[in-house]
Amino acid sequence: MSDFGFKQMQAIQIELQEKYKEIWGGLSPEKGRDTLLWMIIEAGEAADIIKKDGDKKIVEDIEVRNHFIEEMCDVFMYLNDVMLCYNITPEELEKIYLDKHQRNLKRW
Repeated sequence: MSDFGFKQMQAIQIELQEKYKEIWGGLSPEKGRDTLLWMIIEAGEAADIIKKDGDKKIVEDIEVRNHFIEEMCDVFMYLNDVMLCYNITPEELEKIYLDKHQRNLKRW
């Protein structure tokens, strides 16, 4: 699973969105706004684990580590949903990401 990336994550999210389309209401830019807020909440839950359990436990305690990784997965899932709501492809993300990386390398 070393090549697991946004393309596969988006395929998985599309499958999930299709399954629950009637309950969740489908994907749209309006839904993307709300989904971004949910993603931030999930990031806060990951940060809460850092705050409560500390860095050392995340690295050394398998239960805490798995809980932290699960919250990070939630962040990725919502991020992919936001990308889908705005029709952002993995290829677009890669291009902009690499461009931004080059700008950051020259920043300071």
